[in-house]
Amino acid sequence: MSAIPEFNDAEKWVIGSALKERHKTKIAIELADSEVKLDPNSEEPTVSPAVYWSARGANFAICKIAENRYRSMFFYTVYDAYGTGRDAYDEIADCVSTLLRLQADHEKERAGASSGKTRDDLNQPGPNAGAEFDVTLPMPGGNE
Repeated sequence: MSAIPEFNDAEKWVIGSALKERHKTKIAIELADSEVKLDPNSEEPTVSPAVYWSARGANFAICKIAENRYRSMFFYTVYDAYGTGRDAYDEIADCVSTLLRLQADHEKERAGASSGKTRDDLNQPGPNAGAEFDVTLPMPGGNE
């Protein structure tokens, strides 16, 4: 049993509100468990609660790594994953807004929008490439 508390209603509301503002429609979020490597000196991952959703061809996860501490990422495939460049956030609103903004910027870059970066800059792996971050999603139909 994890000592990390589940996402509460207020945290889920903040995430849902940010998603609705960005996408102009309600986006379903799912609760999941994740395995996060919290201690860089340990090989043992910590099971922590996560919120997961998909939108505009990307998948998103925010893990709660302690009370009022969050880590986030977005990904297109398991080999094409990106973090925000920060190990943790103290405010869920900062975490989700930064995640959404960075993914929107990345989406523009993938579409070929000019950002002043060179091809070599864009071909660099994301800040969390290879990071230990495993999200277990609920199976369709409720099978576990």
